[in-house]
Amino acid sequence: MPTVVVMDVSLSMTRPVSVEGSEEYQRKHLAVHGLTMLFEHMATNYKLEFTALVVFSSLWELMVPFTRDYNTLQEALSNMDDYDKTCLESALLGVCNIVQQEWGAAIPCQVVLVTDGCLGIGRGSLRHSLATHNQRSESNRFPLPFPFPSKLYVMCMANLEELQSTDSLDCLERLIDLNNGEGQIFTIDGPLCLKNVQSMFGKLIDLAYTPFHAVLKCGHLTSDVQVFPRPEPFIIDEEIDPIPKAINTDLEIVGFVDIADISSPPVLSRHLVLPIALNREGDEVGPGITDDTEDENSANQIAGKIPNFCVLLHGSLKVEGMVAVVQLGPEWYGMLYSQADSKKKSNLMMSLFEPGPEPLPWLGKMAQLGPISDAKENPYGEDDNKSPFPLQPKNKRSYAQNVTVWIKPSGLQTDVQKILRNARKLPEKTQTFYKELNRLRKAALAFGFLDLLKGVADMLERECTLLPDTAHPDAAFQLTHAAQQLKVASTGASEYAAYDQNIAPLQTDFSSSSTERL
Repeated sequence: MPTVVVMDVSLSMTRPVSVEGSEEYQRKHLAVHGLTMLFEHMATNYKLEFTALVVFSSLWELMVPFTRDYNTLQEALSNMDDYDKTCLESALLGVCNIVQQEWGAAIPCQVVLVTDGCLGIGRGSLRHSLATHNQRSESNRFPLPFPFPSKLYVMCMANLEELQSTDSLDCLERLIDLNNGEGQIFTIDGPLCLKNVQSMFGKLIDLAYTPFHAVLKCGHLTSDVQVFPRPEPFIIDEEIDPIPKAINTDLEIVGFVDIADISSPPVLSRHLVLPIALNREGDEVGPGITDDTEDENSANQIAGKIPNFCVLLHGSLKVEGMVAVVQLGPEWYGMLYSQADSKKKSNLMMSLFEPGPEPLPWLGKMAQLGPISDAKENPYGEDDNKSPFPLQPKNKRSYAQNVTVWIKPSGLQTDVQKILRNARKLPEKTQTFYKELNRLRKAALAFGFLDLLKGVADMLERECTLLPDTAHPDAAFQLTHAAQQLKVASTGASEYAAYDQNIAPLQTDFSSSSTERL
């Protein structure tokens, strides 16, 4: 999940802070100290995270584009200049442009806004932006909510009492509300000092940047893994009192399925599964990084010599062309699979299905799946030339049926002409004639198009009067009978206009004698 750090470099951030000691500190220095702590944590525990640094005052500037090089980000913190007044709206617009250009509108992103709580003055201030929020046109809309899934974290270089003395806290809370409630405001507890700033950024780290460690199990085999990015709790909308569901830290593999059978299923999110190597003393060796290159290389060499179930699983899934079904919680499943980044590099990935006993309808209920050895005969055949999936649904799907559609006038004209062509070939086309007639009758009743039934009835009566002298006598009887049935159906009376009722061919002496001859 990419992160955009938005740093306030307006003049209000240069206000001095009384800190014990001879060195003079500004609020900007406190913010840099907190961000340095955040970047160091991400470099160690979240090194796969892409992070960008934006600074703003009345204008905004992209200091560091999205990168995994946290040294560059820390160097940029020491090269920031001071500018003029605060204009938060322009900074949020810049975040929209940066994220959409790099990631589009579908990738979730975290925005960390570091400011002192001063909202600016005059036009362009946050007060002015919020006051004119409802009077804006679509072309000049306020940038919140962001056009991509996001969480907005506001890190205030001020304590709660200072913010409550003005309306700054209310305006910042309004920003979170405009972002659909996704985010949180952090303030400094107590006086402004380095220790309290570290405590505030520590709360942010605990909330949003704590790595998700789990134990991957398959029978007696286990492996400590890190799931990246951290899986977010899922809220089921159908529940009366929705409760966020979080995945377990014990991920148990319950079975294996061919890739062709599971196909390309819908998923909530996709995550990297990284093995965490432990040395003999039980300390973690990876996937974090160390400051010293030699120590890092030696740690990687030690980790490479230790057998790891996660590596075995990844290689097996890649060679066999299968996926592992993993249980994430009660009636919640996902799948582990190998995904290739290039011809030489692949990763073990985990995709999360929607919670429920039957996340993939073509596989049926997950709890009812079992090993091939329990079946009386191999469901894949002796030569592995068939598959028991997809399971056929008990009820026929509406989209699998032949439904009459009259989107264009030509479609209706074609159906009516088909009935008239069969009417001129009676009695040889009696079955086809009534089949098409009943299809049109059902569609007209479903759409409430009763005038169509009366119009087709008049056409059939006209066809009856135009029959040549050489026509079979049964043709006139069938046309008259069909026209009469359509007319009574066009009245809408329940006994004649039932949807499931079909018009049956009229039994005449001619039709019975022809049946006997056949």
